[in-house]
Amino acid sequence: MSELKKSSTMVDVGEHGLKKHDIKTSTVVFMIFCLVAAGCYGIEEMIPASGPGLTLVMLMVLPFVWGLPFGLVAAELGSVRPQEGGYYKWVQEALGEFWGFQAGWWRTVSIYIDNSLYVILVGGYIAGQWNLSHTAEMIVKIVVIAIFIWVNIRGIKDVGIVSTVLAIFVIVAFAMIAVCGFTNMDHNPFMPFTADGEITGAKGIPFADWVAYIGGGLAMGMWMYSGYESMSTIAGEVANPQVIPKATIITVPLIMATYILPTAAALGSLGLWEQWGTEPGTVGYADVAAHFWGPAFGVFFVIVAVVANCSIFNTYIASGSRGFFALADDYLAPPIMVKCDKKHGVPWVAVLSVGIVNLILINFGFAQVVIVDVFMLVASYIMVYLSAMILRKRIPKEEYVFRIPGGYGFLCLICIVPIFIAIALFFLNGTDYFIGGMIGIVSGPVLYVIWKWMYGDLAKKDPQRFPINPKTRLAVGDLRKMCGMFLGFAVMGGLAGPWLRWYEGEWGPEYYQETYGNGFLGNFDAMLSAIGIASIVFAVIGVVLGLLSIKLEPKKDRLD
Repeated sequence: MSELKKSSTMVDVGEHGLKKHDIKTSTVVFMIFCLVAAGCYGIEEMIPASGPGLTLVMLMVLPFVWGLPFGLVAAELGSVRPQEGGYYKWVQEALGEFWGFQAGWWRTVSIYIDNSLYVILVGGYIAGQWNLSHTAEMIVKIVVIAIFIWVNIRGIKDVGIVSTVLAIFVIVAFAMIAVCGFTNMDHNPFMPFTADGEITGAKGIPFADWVAYIGGGLAMGMWMYSGYESMSTIAGEVANPQVIPKATIITVPLIMATYILPTAAALGSLGLWEQWGTEPGTVGYADVAAHFWGPAFGVFFVIVAVVANCSIFNTYIASGSRGFFALADDYLAPPIMVKCDKKHGVPWVAVLSVGIVNLILINFGFAQVVIVDVFMLVASYIMVYLSAMILRKRIPKEEYVFRIPGGYGFLCLICIVPIFIAIALFFLNGTDYFIGGMIGIVSGPVLYVIWKWMYGDLAKKDPQRFPINPKTRLAVGDLRKMCGMFLGFAVMGGLAGPWLRWYEGEWGPEYYQETYGNGFLGNFDAMLSAIGIASIVFAVIGVVLGLLSIKLEPKKDRLD
C-alpha cells in the first residue's frame, strides 16, 4: 500500500526533466483562489472612485460578464488541451505561431509586473505598521522574494501546500470581516450609489460623470476577477490535469463571496466610503474589525494583508515562469529557460528570472509599475476568447472532458461580451495607462521578430506545419499579421486622442501634474500629442509591412 501511495505522488518525468505531481482538486482550488483573489485588497480603490453602490453592483455584475465567462472558457480549453503553457498553447493552436507568441508574451510579462506589485504592497504594509526605514523596507521585500523563490524551486507540490495554508487563513479572516460588519450594520451599503455622494443616486448625473464613475472602478474590478487561466500554464506538471477545470468552476462562486460579502458588510457598518483606499492613512477592511472589535484586530489584519499578497506572489511565480518555459520550449525565448532542476523537476532558471525582475521593479512605486500591466493582461484575454470560439469548431466534441453548456451560440455570447468590455477598458483607463499599455503591447511583435531570428522557432519542431519564409526568416504570413496589427494600433491611437481629451480634458491636466510632477506623464497635452504622433508612425509601419508582404510573402498563405 505504501509503495502504491509513493508512486502516485511523484509521477513521470517529461521533456527537459519537468516532473509531474499528484495534486488534489482542493489544492488547486486554493491555488486558483490565490491567483485570482487572495482577499479583497484592491477593492478599496474602487469605492471612492465609483461610489459604494456602483462598486457593489460592479462586483456583482462583473463575475457574470467577465470573471465567470473566462473561468468557463479556461475550464473548457483546459479540459481538452491540458498542457504546459496553457493559454499560450490554446492561442497558438487556434490563431497560429505569431498570435500565440503575443498572448504568451503579454500575459507572462503582465504576471512578472503583477508579482512586483505584491512585494511592493507587502513592504508598504509592514513599513507603515512598524515605521520601518526605507532600507529596512527594502530588506523585507528582498526576504519575501527569496523565501517564495525557494518554495517554487522545491516544486509545484510545495507551492500548492503553501497556497492552501495561506488561502485558508485569508478566507477565514475576511469571513470575520463579513460577520463583524453585518452584525454592526446600521445603514444601506448601496447608498450613496455613485461617487457624487448624492443619496438620490443617478438622477441628473451627466453622461460624462457616469463614464468616469464606471471607468474609475472597471479596470480594478476586471483585474480583481482575472487570473483563472494562470493555473493552466502548470498543467504539464499535474498528473491529472482535469482537476484544474473542475477546481476553476468551484473557485468562481468562492471568490464572488469573498469580494461581495465583506465589502457590503464593511460599507453598511463602518461607512466612510470617501476615505477608503490602499495608501497609509486611508480606510480599509482592517478598520472595520479594529473599530468594532478593538485595535488589536487592526494589527491582525495588517498581517492578513501581508499573507494575502504573499499567497498571490507565491502562485504567480509558478504561473509566470512556466510561460517563459513554454515559449523557450518552442524556440521563441532564450533556451536557458527550459533548464530544470534534476531533483525537483522545476524550470529553476525561469523561476529565478521572476525573482530577478521583481528585485529590479520593487525599486519603483506602485503606480509606476502597474501602468503597463492592465493593457497586456486584457489583450491576452481577447486572444483566449477568440481561440475558444475557433477551437470549438475545430476540435471534435468527443475530445472535450468539459464543454460550456448552451451550444456554440452561447459560447460566442460569453466570449464576445467580455471582448467588447476589454476594448472599452483600453479607452477608460486613462491617458497614462493607454500610453504605457500600448508600449507594452508593441513590445510583443518587436520581440517576436528578434527572438525568432535569434533562437529559431516552431519550424525546428515541425517544419511542415510551421514553414519559414526564406525571404523574411519569419513564418509564412507573419508580415500580413504584423501589418494588420500595426494598422489596428493606428486606429486605436486615432480614436484615443479625441476621446481622452473629452474624457479627461476638464481634470486631466491638473491630475497628471499632481500625480507625476513635471515629467512627460505630468503633461496632459504632451501625452495626447505623443499618441497622435505614434498613431501616424504605426500607420506608416503598417503600410510598409503591407507592401512588403505583397512583395515577399507567397501568394497563398499556408492554412493552419
